[in-house]
Amino acid sequence: MKIYFDCMPCFICQALEAARLVTDDEIVHEQVVRYVLKLAADLDMSQPPPAIGQQIHHLIRKLVGNEDPYRESKKRFNHLALEICRDLEDTIASSEDPLETAIRLAIAGNIIDLGVKTSIAESDIAKIITDCLTADFDKSAIEQFKNAVESAKSILYLTDNAGEIVFDRFLIEQLPPDKVTVVVRGKPVINDATMEDAEFAGLTELVEVIDNGSDAPGTILELCSEEFKRRFEQFDLIISKGQGNYETLSDKQKDIFFILKAKCPMIARNLGCEVGEMIFKRSNHTTIFQKG
Repeated sequence: MKIYFDCMPCFICQALEAARLVTDDEIVHEQVVRYVLKLAADLDMSQPPPAIGQQIHHLIRKLVGNEDPYRESKKRFNHLALEICRDLEDTIASSEDPLETAIRLAIAGNIIDLGVKTSIAESDIAKIITDCLTADFDKSAIEQFKNAVESAKSILYLTDNAGEIVFDRFLIEQLPPDKVTVVVRGKPVINDATMEDAEFAGLTELVEVIDNGSDAPGTILELCSEEFKRRFEQFDLIISKGQGNYETLSDKQKDIFFILKAKCPMIARNLGCEVGEMIFKRSNHTTIFQKG
């Protein structure tokens, strides 16, 4: 997905909010905003939005002298998600279709995104969970997904954010563990999940977990490690969580199921849906799950 002109104000607002979240130093705030304005002047619009996010957060980390300024926020959301998910275990266990319920909860977890919104209330998460569990659903979507999982020899599950990764466990537990490899970011960026978060969520005890060797808030293959790129091409089926992964992989010729909430107007425009809708989209197919 390319950058739209309408992304420009969002880059500036998000950069300023991010800078304010990690430091009270107004000199740093000014430096970050001026940097983004300079970036915008000569921006390659064919890049995906996370390419700009990566540059912005490189600068923020450098200016504040902290390689992982969101670490405490990530821990907080991991613990919050764990508490919430413990209460949802019975929901999965008693469901008529645990896979469908797990997909709904995986989408609900995508609300935990500090790249889009720097503060999220627990009540927001609770409402999203309720909405995701009760929204209309196209049952044929589940059959497509089940068939794809059954026929695939290998499945790559691309995670998105800390906190959200705890919700992902519900869906990962519904997949054949011998087929699944989970992917996290290679280095910290915003609140994106890293190996530390995968370990907290217990995923390293269930399946193989690897990192992509990159600190982009998405999966920009050109910036990932050679090992990850090689493995990406080898997998039959890819499950991609979140906006950043959608923005960077939506044009790739792979069999990908994108799972996310459309949280910004440009993503919604690209997907042909309304802001806030839940999305379960197979690459090169129409959106097959969007209500909410």
